[in-house]
Amino acid sequence: MDPWRLAPFVGMHLGCLGVLWTGISGFAVALAVLMYVARMFFITAFYHRYFSHRAFESSRPLRFLFAVLGCTAGQRGPLWWASHHRQHHIHSDTELDPHSPQTDTFWFSHVLWFLTRDAFSIRWGQIGDLRKIRELVWLERVDWLPLVAFAVLCFFLGEWAAAAYPEWQTSGWQALVWGFFISTTVLYHATYTINSLAHRFGKRRFDTPDHSRNNALLAVLTLGEGWHNNHHRFPGAARQGFYWWEIDLSYLGLRLLRKLGLVWNLRPVPNNIIEAGRSRR
Repeated sequence: MDPWRLAPFVGMHLGCLGVLWTGISGFAVALAVLMYVARMFFITAFYHRYFSHRAFESSRPLRFLFAVLGCTAGQRGPLWWASHHRQHHIHSDTELDPHSPQTDTFWFSHVLWFLTRDAFSIRWGQIGDLRKIRELVWLERVDWLPLVAFAVLCFFLGEWAAAAYPEWQTSGWQALVWGFFISTTVLYHATYTINSLAHRFGKRRFDTPDHSRNNALLAVLTLGEGWHNNHHRFPGAARQGFYWWEIDLSYLGLRLLRKLGLVWNLRPVPNNIIEAGRSRR
């Protein structure tokens, strides 16, 4: 493992222990939940469905805005994220897959893989379309800045709330622990479950050449990413819940952005795939 990757990862978890000193309040918990949901959307809708799979279109400024917002999740920049994810799809559940629980241990596929020196580098060969975008290449060099800015924002939100609403019994330090450390740590592991659990536990509607599964619980936790077998059947779709009963909150968020004119050309699932899967519900 690379100590430069391990230290901040462990530090994020240790920061959660600050709750022993700051305590808990309704404001702090609400902040943690809000920041979890917002940043999960930045990852699922833009890091994954846009930068990795180009499942819809948007303007260049908006794409960069969401790339910056995605960095607040602490999962590196969009180029690093997309390059390894594309490698995963090309070589899913083989020895060349960066994080398969079928070829390595649960813990390796869950967290250890990105703590290695090999995984630290961007796989430039997988992102020929993205490496030409100068602002994204620049962002990769400073991908830690939005994360630090987000931590500072959480602290000052807590300070503001403490001054404006003292009855909420919160503080800047409490908001930092809950809104930043706890929220980010939970976000980490919820995201990682798609790599480690969604290739082992769940149902297979489609006969894909990998071991991907649909898992409703993971879909709720990750705003729709748990419909992973669907996703491996047609990765380019803007939606991963292919049917009305498959909750996909990220897709609903993208539809809202479409109504606002911020995104367009959401790529649909081909009808023949929908019909083939319907008979295997």
